[in-house]
Amino acid sequence: MSAFGVRDLLDVAGAPGIGGQSGPEDQGAPMQGPPASAQPPAEALAPVLKGPALTPVVLSGCVRGLEILSLVVLGFVAQEITLGGVVPLGWSYVAAILAIAGLAGAAFQISGCYRIAAFRSIPKSFAKLALGWSLAFLLVATAMVLTKLSDHYSRIWLTSFYAGGLGLLTIGRVVLFVFIGRQMSKGLFDRRTAIVGGGAAAEELIRSLEASADSSIRIVGVFDDRGDARSNDVVAGHPKLGNVNDLVAYARRARIDLIVFTIPISAETRILQMLAKLWVLPIDIRLSAHATKLRLRPRAYSYLGAVPVLDVFDKPLADWDVILKNVFDKVVACAALIALAPVMLAVALAVKFGSKGPALFKQKRYGFNNELIEVFKFRSMYVDQGDAGAAKLVTKGDPRVTPVGRFIRKTSLDELPQLFNVLKGNLSLVGPRPHALQAKAANALYDQVVDGYFARHKVKPGITGWAQINGWRGETDTSEKLQRRVEHDLYYIENWSILLDIQILATTPFALLKTENAY
Repeated sequence: MSAFGVRDLLDVAGAPGIGGQSGPEDQGAPMQGPPASAQPPAEALAPVLKGPALTPVVLSGCVRGLEILSLVVLGFVAQEITLGGVVPLGWSYVAAILAIAGLAGAAFQISGCYRIAAFRSIPKSFAKLALGWSLAFLLVATAMVLTKLSDHYSRIWLTSFYAGGLGLLTIGRVVLFVFIGRQMSKGLFDRRTAIVGGGAAAEELIRSLEASADSSIRIVGVFDDRGDARSNDVVAGHPKLGNVNDLVAYARRARIDLIVFTIPISAETRILQMLAKLWVLPIDIRLSAHATKLRLRPRAYSYLGAVPVLDVFDKPLADWDVILKNVFDKVVACAALIALAPVMLAVALAVKFGSKGPALFKQKRYGFNNELIEVFKFRSMYVDQGDAGAAKLVTKGDPRVTPVGRFIRKTSLDELPQLFNVLKGNLSLVGPRPHALQAKAANALYDQVVDGYFARHKVKPGITGWAQINGWRGETDTSEKLQRRVEHDLYYIENWSILLDIQILATTPFALLKTENAY
């Protein structure tokens, strides 16, 4: 569901949208530390990966690829060992190897051999692997007989390939079993889940989730906006950590992968009011269909183990998308640093000799999920007049800006050191621009001007972005300018693709020619 569709939905329900003025209660909470009631328990304060690259989906893909590749290599090795120097490796053997490995991979996928639960059970996993491997050989052998090509293949090679494949798959799954066991003991593959809503419905859902071996769900706590007897302090053995406002603060401190609502669908207004606060988080949000009387077609649901849920929001970037974007960022950033090294050296020297002070400076800004990051820039202001928090935006003819600073700000050359942030991993090449902590529009902090402002932090910020190439670059001194920038940022988040990143990067040099709002 797109951010703009949700905005309309929330407006209908009387909840805050994206475009209007917000009060301190709506979006001010994330700017502060979480309330005492939302302080994570000891296990949540332990070091936890913010967003593990090796998610279950990525792990399954890696195992699938490695197993198929290993079987292909084994086929060639078996041919060389059994027939090397006697029968040359021709296209007939290559085709047979690829067909057997491909069919085996398909059989493994269909039988569920690439689920996390299968990685944790050697007997069941091996039985399915042996069956799939045997079926692949049977299908290829049948094709050889029907096409009268069986005499063209060595039976010794076929036998060696079959037996070697069984041994290779067995050894691989034993190693995988040990690896998965160690990683799961650290909680790496757990889906850290917050439950919204209390009472009997929440208890039933939690017990069902914990009884599902395939769900990998780890309940971190319960959050409920009710404070009366209907909301117990402990639900199915899990503590109530606060209300929905507390959940937003909690999610800024500890990793949460999933939020599940146990509130009945009939409580539409209550659900929408909560979603108006939670949709700014980079977290999957689901609505439990476990206890509802409404019954839809099975395809309408997704499942957490055996528990049916309705999808409300998905993370903008997850699994392979995260890896693809990170690899793209690192490769392009390295190439850009090499290509732009002479330019960066020239700018650094100009800044250094143009006024007293260092060539570079660091500024704290909001990054992914409101995390504070330090962004590198070439210094463009006099040292004694610097404004690290950007409490006052730079305006046209601002006396705080040096002569060299005016040029590098207009041309955005001051942003080039942020390529090092990309390599560091807290910035992306393309994404919503990170804003300074005290940046204001219409004499109010950004989050007080635009409702849903923090939704732009659902992905890593970027050096350039969709808003910048569409004319919303530079000064944001009015609420209308900030609203347009945020809308463009949210459009990018909901429509991300590598092709869109390439388009933005290719268009950025032309957008830099428009300098009327860059001071």
